[in-house]
Amino acid sequence: MSNYNNNKSDHLLLLIQTLSKSEKRNFKLYANRIRRNKSAKFMKLFEIMRKMNFYNEQKILKDTSIKKEQLSNVKAHLYKQILTSLKKLQHTIENHDIQIREYLDFSKILYNKGLYIQSLKLLGKAKMIARSCESNTILLELVEFEKMIESQHITRSLYSRSGELSTESKELIERIQCKNALSSLSLELYGLYLKVGYVRNKKDKIFIETYFRTNLPKFDIDKLSFYEKLFLYQSQVWYHSIRQDFIMCYRSSSKWIELFQSYTKVKKIAPVSYLKGYHYLLDTLFYLNHYSKFIHVFKQFEKEVKNGEIPINGNTKILIFMYTYTNRINKHYMEGSFSEGVKEIIPSLFVEFNKIFNRLDSHYIMILYYKIACLYFGSGDNKNAILYLSKIMENKRKNLRQDLQCFARLLYLIACYESGLDENMDQKIQSTYKFFIQMDDWYIVQKKIIFFFKNLGNVYPHQIRNQFKKLRDELVKYYNHPYEKRTFLYLDIISWLNSKIENKSVEFIIKEKFIKNNLKLFNSTKI
Repeated sequence: MSNYNNNKSDHLLLLIQTLSKSEKRNFKLYANRIRRNKSAKFMKLFEIMRKMNFYNEQKILKDTSIKKEQLSNVKAHLYKQILTSLKKLQHTIENHDIQIREYLDFSKILYNKGLYIQSLKLLGKAKMIARSCESNTILLELVEFEKMIESQHITRSLYSRSGELSTESKELIERIQCKNALSSLSLELYGLYLKVGYVRNKKDKIFIETYFRTNLPKFDIDKLSFYEKLFLYQSQVWYHSIRQDFIMCYRSSSKWIELFQSYTKVKKIAPVSYLKGYHYLLDTLFYLNHYSKFIHVFKQFEKEVKNGEIPINGNTKILIFMYTYTNRINKHYMEGSFSEGVKEIIPSLFVEFNKIFNRLDSHYIMILYYKIACLYFGSGDNKNAILYLSKIMENKRKNLRQDLQCFARLLYLIACYESGLDENMDQKIQSTYKFFIQMDDWYIVQKKIIFFFKNLGNVYPHQIRNQFKKLRDELVKYYNHPYEKRTFLYLDIISWLNSKIENKSVEFIIKEKFIKNNLKLFNSTKI
């Protein structure tokens, strides 16, 4: 983890580290096509930087003939050359956007030479690809260029063609407006979810419902294109998630996955969106505590990844890592098999994590640390739970997943109490209290937990068990409260309280509850 900031600070090194063996080999072939490049400074720089784990300017200056004042320009040139070689490599693996753009560029070259018919033929090829991929924005650009050629030069039957192009242009504009409205709604809702999480009160609920209703464009579901449906289902998933309506969230995320399974070719074109659909479907099943369905969908997800049905690139590699490990951890949460999860998951998780940590954003890292902390806490390893909760609490970005940052602090208090690290407990309680106030997240359940810890120091040892019972009985009342219940999505506080009351481990309590709830599943031959 010590190299994280260094890697983050140098974009060239990050780019080089993402290159596969074949991409590095392709770059060398591309650069060395010009003989003099073999001894060029940018190639010497590439050879040194591809062996670096973190950026070291002194080593570069020492091992090359590059002067300090030249380094910035040589790095910029190398960066551009790598991107150019990657762009050329994209033609060997079907990349529709690049193909369309190339046809459009060639078409403009032919047009400028006065070869109008040839230009239009290439535009026709580009339009066929754009239509098949539903790339309506670039398709509109192609149509507008075609209109310009037809309007300035007599190429075919101008009168009939001009009417066709005008109609096509209007229809595309309407489609693009609908798609943009749905994609903007999806993005805004996702941004709200990342910032705040679930609705905290009636004011939040009214705001999100009003926002969704007023920004959702009118549509006929049967006439929507693939991407319009995708953005619609995404918007619905964020909307229902924020409102904690997980039944509706399940329905929308299921439609999201079914959409891709109806348009199988789009899995290859938009694999990131497909993976995200799987993630939210699994996440919803986790919150609904529907174990058998969760296991079925997760096996399906892992099978598709293993069979190569989802293309592997820099983006999908990160998402597959995140969604595989968070859902493996979620499986152990549901089963109450925390100790088993620590043994099975943690070692391989960090092997993979260390390979890609410099490309993970703060949001993913925060989620992963919280999942790891909960796994350790459930296994009884409070010191490791405290370690990963501390990493979340050290995050300076207060506008990112405020909900997660708040509940990490509550679990931190519980883990400190459990581990016996209760010195300066008053100070820790005060710090947690101030953070909740600062984040405007000071509600009944949080208050009761904070005040419980604050007053615990005044309780005689023989009274402590009764205090745990009292807190449990008070909190259970809010388990299905429309706003207060969100605390129980982050913390299984009731199971922890039961463990203290019954003098059993948290792991035993959750495992016992799981077996009781899934007794029919265990008696079935289809486990």
